[in-house]
Amino acid sequence: MIFYFSGCGNSKHVAETIAAGLNDTLTFIPEAACEGRYEYELAEGESLGFVFPIYAWGPPKLVMDFIEKITVKVGPSTGSGTLSYVYFACTCGDESGLSEKVMRKALARKGWSLSACFSVQMPETFIGMPGFKLDTEENVKRKHAKADAILTRNIPRLANKEHFSEMVKGGAAWMKTYMIHPGFSRLATSDKPYHFTDACIHCGKCVEACPLKNVTLEDGHPKWNGNCTMCMSCYHHCPVNAIQYGKTTVGKGQYYFGRR
Repeated sequence: MIFYFSGCGNSKHVAETIAAGLNDTLTFIPEAACEGRYEYELAEGESLGFVFPIYAWGPPKLVMDFIEKITVKVGPSTGSGTLSYVYFACTCGDESGLSEKVMRKALARKGWSLSACFSVQMPETFIGMPGFKLDTEENVKRKHAKADAILTRNIPRLANKEHFSEMVKGGAAWMKTYMIHPGFSRLATSDKPYHFTDACIHCGKCVEACPLKNVTLEDGHPKWNGNCTMCMSCYHHCPVNAIQYGKTTVGKGQYYFGRR
């Protein structure tokens, strides 16, 4: 069983590719959380996987909250078995910081041991602050090709239940994960700066794109309702680029996996 979260499609692509390679099932974390589905059963020997994007050098809060709440029973009837293989794959623009350490501690609190993990560099999606920008088309193609190579290499390792860690931590990882990441989660995930311009065509694509169902239409225009994780999916999926985040996104372009 694989639990995943994705806003702009990078992590969804990774999750779907792993699921196809392992002949496994996928559960979308925001959907499960919204429906209150926190109890799961695995067959003896079945693997448990998580796939998610890295936000400011750490796992998204909604992913960590979900892990804290779920219960997993292993075994055909009593559920008294133990998880034999737990792994995660994360996507990041460049670096993952100490996300492995964060995940190990979170899983340990559940009584689970992390068996394997790897990061996959994918095109940037977060441009909600000054200085942040999207990858060039050349870099997008390069990252996609490299990601496919990483998945081709690591999916058989997951199938064989190998123990490995293949993370791109980057420099100053402790500061980024334990100082910048908490600040981002507390202070930089507000949806208040989102607004629409006169270019809005009332199509509702932003409503469909939001994984948390935080965007609704009011008089035909998008309205943000205070439950945002800053995946920026609404911004990137707008067909006319009518959604902006303050002034920081103006002129920066759009990206989501599969965009043409």
